[in-house]
Parts: sequence; C-alpha cells; structure tokens
Amino acid sequence: MSDVPNFSTDKRFANPGQVTSVYVLLFIAAIVVFFLIRFYGEGLTIRPAAGAVTAVSAKAATTSDASHLLPQVLVALITIITTARILGAICLRLGQPRVIGEVCAGIALGPSLLGRVAPDVMVSLFPSSVSPVLGILAQIGVILYMFLIGLELNSGLLKSKAHVTVAISHASIVAPFLLGSFLALFVFEKYAPAGVSFTSFAMFLGVAMSITAFPILARILTDLQLNQTELGVIALSCAAADDVTAWCLLAFVVGVTQADLYGAILTIVLTGAYIGLMFGVSRPLLNRLLPDSKESELPVGVTAWVLIAVLASALITEAIGIHAIFGAFLLGAVIPHDSLLARSFRNKLEDVVSILLLPAFFAYTGTRTQIGLLSEWPDWWFCLLIIIVATVGKFGGTFVAAKFTGLDSRTSASLGILMNTRGLMELIVLNIGLDLGVISPTLFAMMVLMALATTVATTPILRRLLPTTSSASATV
Repeated sequence: MSDVPNFSTDKRFANPGQVTSVYVLLFIAAIVVFFLIRFYGEGLTIRPAAGAVTAVSAKAATTSDASHLLPQVLVALITIITTARILGAICLRLGQPRVIGEVCAGIALGPSLLGRVAPDVMVSLFPSSVSPVLGILAQIGVILYMFLIGLELNSGLLKSKAHVTVAISHASIVAPFLLGSFLALFVFEKYAPAGVSFTSFAMFLGVAMSITAFPILARILTDLQLNQTELGVIALSCAAADDVTAWCLLAFVVGVTQADLYGAILTIVLTGAYIGLMFGVSRPLLNRLLPDSKESELPVGVTAWVLIAVLASALITEAIGIHAIFGAFLLGAVIPHDSLLARSFRNKLEDVVSILLLPAFFAYTGTRTQIGLLSEWPDWWFCLLIIIVATVGKFGGTFVAAKFTGLDSRTSASLGILMNTRGLMELIVLNIGLDLGVISPTLFAMMVLMALATTVATTPILRRLLPTTSSASATV
C-alpha cells in the first residue's frame, strides 16, 4: 500500500455568503472585461495568410479507386491501431497516460512526420478516398465517447462539495477564458481565417483555453492513487462541473458563429429548452423505467433502444445548431452513473470506442495537424505564448479560487496542475473550431501542441509536488 499524502483544508473556510458575492462580482467583471476586449478587437483586420501546405500530395487525388476502398480502410485502421498501441504502451512506461501516445500516433501518421519523411507511404496508407471514411468513424467514435463521459458524471459528487466545486471550477474557466480572449488581440490579424469575426474568434480561443479533460484527469488520479483523497474528490468534482460549463459555452460560441444574432439567440433558447426537457422529463422517466441495479444484465432489446436514443439526441442537438456531441453527452448525463444501464454500457462500449474508434479520431486529427506550417520563429514564439497563457490562466484561476474557499496551498497548487490537463477533450473542441472555420490550420497546430504540452506536464509536476505518491502499475 502506497503512502498517500493526507490533504487538509484551512479551518478558516470562506463564508458561503462571501463566496456567492465574490462569485457574482467575478462574472460581472468577466463580462465587462470581455466586452472591452471585443471593443478593441473588432477594429482589427486579418492579414492575408500564405497558402497552407495540403495534408497530402496531389497524387492522393488519383490514387484511390472506389472498388478498393474497403481494403484501404482496413489497412489504414490496422496501421492506426498498431501505431497507437505501441506509442501508448511507451507512454505508459514513461508514466504518462496512454492517450498521449495515441495522439502522438495520429500526428506521426499525418503530414507533420510521415508526410515529410515518406510522403508516398502516407499517400499509400491514407489515400484521399479513405479520409472521409476515417472522418465519419471519428465522428461516431467521439459521439459514443461523449455519451460514455456523460455516464461517468456523478451528480452526487458535484453536490457533496457544491460551494467549493462551483467556485473553483468556474474561476478555472473565467481566468483562462479572459486571458484567451485577450490573447486573441495579438493573434487575430495573423492567424485568424478570412471571414471570421473577432468576437467569434476571441470567444472560441477563450473556450479552448478553458477546457479540462475529465477522463484523463480521472486516470491520472487513479494511477497516482489519489482518487479517494480529498484532492481527488475535489478535482473530479471541479473537472465535471468545468466540462459541463465549458460545453455550454462552446454551444453558445457555435450558435454565434453559425448564425446571426437572432439565430444565435434562438439556438440558445432551444438548447436551454432541450436541456430542461432532458433533466426535467427524461431523467425522472428513466429513473422509473431503468432496470433494477441489482440485476446482473440488461434485458434483451434495451441496448438497441439506448443506442437509438443516443443517435437521436445527437441528431436533435445538431439540428438545433450546436454539435451532435452535446446531445450524446446530455443523454449520458441524465442516466444515473451507478445504474445497471450505465455500468453495462461502459463495459460494452469502452473497448470498442477506446481501441478502434478514438484512434481513428486521433489519426483524423493528425491529418489536419500540420506542424510544418509553423515555419518561422515568430510562429514558435506564439505557440509558446499560447502554452504559457493557457497554463497561467488555468492554474492561476484554480489556485486563487481554491485558496479563497479554504484549501491549503499544496492542495490548491495540486488542483491547479490537475485542472490544466486537456488531452482528448481539447482535441474535440479544436476540431469543431477548424470545421467551423473559426481557427486556421496554423493556429490549430499550435493549439494541438498546447493540449499535448499541458497534459504531458501534469503527471511529472504532480509527482514533484507530492513526492510521497507512487504510481500504480499499468498494464498494456
């Protein structure tokens, strides 16, 4: 049994009334600051960008024959899964989450590495006809993954430390959101795609800086045997609340980006109505209809109906004007996390999603990540600046709020480091931004590197800060 540190809190907890007052003032100040940033930013103009290098050579367009599509897709999937497993195992040996290796595998198989070292090999493995198939598999994988994340959401955990959780999680969003929006003033002219408004660009950059990867954070806590400590409980609670808030913010940004002001308001209203319907009607109905948690397996036919419901919920949110992943996440969130249904679906879907579909998503992301676009030193300096701003905002906002709510300095610092974990959730957000045309391929590559850097840094820094923790052994 490892010697797990005992975290403590200061006895002088902030009065709930004080927390509420500061909480309200924080959001008023955040709104004022964002509108000031928007006021100055709307006067900026985008500089014409140099043509981006395409992900594959021109030969790719003529390489594929529709009759050979299935073998090509199978070869691509075998390559992706094999590379992801190898690099994932290496990362586990180095004390990093497997997902880091899987993301690196996707980037390595794309134009950033394989496309530069052996472009003909990349074209053979991933001809142009394969990319749309990988894209569809990636989207389905992300939809199912977000449903699983929703199933993990523990509302009881959120309620157990409500005033601490809400204050810390929202401070850890507001600080990086404002810093990201402020950073937009300096990167908009050079890195924003043509036609995007400063408001959409700044809001998206702010949201992208605010993301915390709940599942990776949970894996890190388990590996370090911290999941049952006070730090672990608070971190999981904050990350869950953080993700819910960040997805709502992203839904708002998507609505603003895709429509005019009236359309954005309509999207927000419909989104709110759908969330209310799911939690006010669907959740109580599910609680009555779900099989008894003491049963050993789901009745025949339930699995099919739940999958239909996942796809239908995803379709509804897509039609509303946000993204399909919100519908899948929302359906998962209304299902009690400790129910037989939740446990059964985690067992049924987890391996298929994590081993087959998510690596396809990483490969799809990798084909869109062109690190070669960072061809000049100013690009790399901006990339470093993005990493610094993201870290300072997330760590600083979390640390200050944690100290204010009464947590001691070591717990506050550890919480700030954990909340800076981004990983897969960040990649999902970045792909949405690239699809919407809110960020350019160059900025996309920078943000992918930021997501990798902040996630890779979490475990070693936490081990240095908490030297008495020991990592649980992981199997490949």
